[in-house]
Amino acid sequence: MEERKAGHIPPQQGRTPHFRISRSVAVLFCLASMFSIQLGASLSLGVMENFGSYTTTWIRLCFAAVIVYLIARPNFLSFDRRQWVAALSLGAAMALMTTSVFAAIQSAPLGLVIAINFLGPISVALLGLSGYRAYTWPALSLVGVLLIAYNGTAWVTDTRGLLFSFGAAIGWAGYILLMKRVGSQFKGLQGLSVSLLSAALIMTPIGLSSATELRNPELFLYGAGLAILVPLLPYILEMQALRQLSSMSFGLLMSVEPAIGALLGFLILSQALSTMQVVGVVCVVAASIGALRNQQSAAKP
Repeated sequence: MEERKAGHIPPQQGRTPHFRISRSVAVLFCLASMFSIQLGASLSLGVMENFGSYTTTWIRLCFAAVIVYLIARPNFLSFDRRQWVAALSLGAAMALMTTSVFAAIQSAPLGLVIAINFLGPISVALLGLSGYRAYTWPALSLVGVLLIAYNGTAWVTDTRGLLFSFGAAIGWAGYILLMKRVGSQFKGLQGLSVSLLSAALIMTPIGLSSATELRNPELFLYGAGLAILVPLLPYILEMQALRQLSSMSFGLLMSVEPAIGALLGFLILSQALSTMQVVGVVCVVAASIGALRNQQSAAKP
């Protein structure tokens, strides 16, 4: 009671354990999350062509929300206004990010979409920097992203793909900041559960309005399988990682994702990489390694 009067509200207790991980494990969680997201995106194209991006995204969010709810069993009546605002805001960011990125890859190459999306985390990373030298790694990441987004002769996209890609970037930036806040205000996966439920509810009108084959069992089968890759596994891994990493470190680490997207686009979707794009992949990987090493050096006494 005294803590509430003082304005400090401890995270709510949940069924899921609240454990701390090391920085190295947090980085591995981020890498696993990025591979899961890009693999899910690569495998989603055929499904979305058959059932539509909005319906597929909605089904996926619904499955993920139900699974996390059964794990966390959040006590809704115990949450205060501050927690509700954070969780519902995160749900809105999730809905915007997930819907936009999957709509974008229907109109533009995966590597280009993820490259534009990276403007979200790089913006978050820049918020915490001071001194001109600190901008070296974000600048190298940005150069790499631009190289990935260019196929050697042209910028390959259309207006629809471009708008949805920028929408995903905005959602991604909000997601990073809000996931950090929700992770600190809730115990276990309770906050994530509330956020996923709200994201699924936000997408329900859009998903239903564009649904034409809800009676097709394949839609639910594919939706359940893809929900594990995106968003279930990435959201759980990233929430745990953000409890250990700063938003700036997380944003810098995300610069590896355009490289992963370009690589999986080449391996799974046969979207060829030009020499410039290969150089771009090397740049973003080098920038991420350099930024993380700097952060580790700064953390040492």
